Amino acid sequence: MLEVCNVKKSFGGLKAVDGVSMSLPRGGITLLIGPNGSGKTTFVNSITGFLHPDGGHVYLEGKEITGWPMYRICKEGMVRSFQLPAPFGGLSILGNLLAACECGPGESLLWSPFKDMWRTKERENVREAFAVARAMELTSYWDAPMAETSTGHIKLTEIGRALLAGAKLVILDEPICGVDPVMADEVFSFLVRLRDEQDLTFLVIEHRLDIALKYADYVYVMNQGTLIAQGSVDEVLNNRQVKEVYLGS
Repeated sequence: MLEVCNVKKSFGGLKAVDGVSMSLPRGGITLLIGPNGSGKTTFVNSITGFLHPDGGHVYLEGKEITGWPMYRICKEGMVRSFQLPAPFGGLSILGNLLAACECGPGESLLWSPFKDMWRTKERENVREAFAVARAMELTSYWDAPMAETSTGHIKLTEIGRALLAGAKLVILDEPICGVDPVMADEVFSFLVRLRDEQDLTFLVIEHRLDIALKYADYVYVMNQGTLIAQGSVDEVLNNRQVKEVYLGS
């Protein structure tokens, strides 16, 4: 699904990402972990178009997307979230979901006078948004303003927006940060359901390992801009270098 080969990114003399390679199979939940400042977010920024990598190659379903702008990468099916969500606070949960849907002809000055042509598309978008809200068990809150809703619901809405944008690969940067343990498990359970039912692929950066590791199919560990370990959950937890560098033992 995703192949990353020897990606590098520096800021002056600091090598934030130093030759990281990664392979994500279709239909899996891959966890990317490491101490604060290890380069995880910079790595994700470099492969999703938020930053331009200094070196290396990125392939999505066999197509090279290295250095593409974010909107083109999104159209190819790779969608990401950020550490700090930035929803439209004045809109409802449904409004935020609809913002991710494909634009209808009603948004074009040329076609806007022809209501019959764009109302059909708008109805389709609403049906799709409600279907996503129902799958995430958010229908009871669909009209709640985002500025007044919980962090957990905001995180779920971000995942829903990725689905409505047509994502095949979703990259989540700390999706359960600030979320209570019960809701955190619900977020990951939803990812598992999407993996199993829709064959979606996930790359997840997360620090709350007590929860995240229960759901991971594969784990990569970064430290000081490089990968220091990869493998199954058990393999990574038993890795000597991971224990020394990441767990401090």
